[in-house]
Amino acid sequence: MGLCSITEEIMRIGISTGCLYPMSVYDSIYELTEAGFKVFEIFFNTFSDLENDCIDKLKARLDTFDAEVVSVHPFTSSFESFLLFSDYKQRFFDGVNFYEMFFRAAQKLGAKRVVLHGLTTAYQSKLSDSEYFSRFAVLQQRAACYGVELIQENVNRFRSGDPAFIRKMTEEIHAHCAFVCDTKQARLCGISASEMTDAMGSSLKQIHISDHSGENSCLLPGKGCFDTEGFLRHLKLSGFDGELIIEVYRFSYGDQSELTDARVHLQAIIERL
Repeated sequence: MGLCSITEEIMRIGISTGCLYPMSVYDSIYELTEAGFKVFEIFFNTFSDLENDCIDKLKARLDTFDAEVVSVHPFTSSFESFLLFSDYKQRFFDGVNFYEMFFRAAQKLGAKRVVLHGLTTAYQSKLSDSEYFSRFAVLQQRAACYGVELIQENVNRFRSGDPAFIRKMTEEIHAHCAFVCDTKQARLCGISASEMTDAMGSSLKQIHISDHSGENSCLLPGKGCFDTEGFLRHLKLSGFDGELIIEVYRFSYGDQSELTDARVHLQAIIERL
């Protein structure tokens, strides 16, 4: 087997249904499977997306195209500061029970991971970093009951946007750590994506990848000035073996065919590596 084939197996290219928001989750999967995508992050948008009928319909569509979900993204991310990381501890325990609906949905879809944003710096919480890590570990243990893994995402204006916070997290709860690096969020924090992935180390599981220009902080890969090839080479040399998930906003591109172009662009880079 040649080097390119090995690399293709290690770095798989997928896409988030969030790229088509506010299209419904099912319609997004329909469109993206028609376009040839096989690997997905499901961005749930509301409670009804989590009902059995919706999950079953999604699973049937994915199975028809031999496609898979590798992660799910809760629509409650903006609520996590209040629900999971406030000073009111009983709310946290109720929040853990609440997040079971995402763990259960991930399990039914065959997804391996659930994304967490965590605690925004705008929220007036007295929670110490150590208590944050302890609560993350509790959530991780509950996720494991469903055979899934909680992954901390780096997010601008959240504690997780600071590489020092991420490094501290790996030091304190290494056995429970798992991360997804969002390249656009790193840019918004004023740091390089490579600096963030280095902080995440061997606990890095997934990449949310995009591009940017001087005028736009979020573009499809290949449409801006981001050194995508240099970044992917850095990942390869560090031993990264997760997925590259294309994740942009709907206003970041024009025609949906550009999503396929982005996948082809990333595949070409992987083959060159």
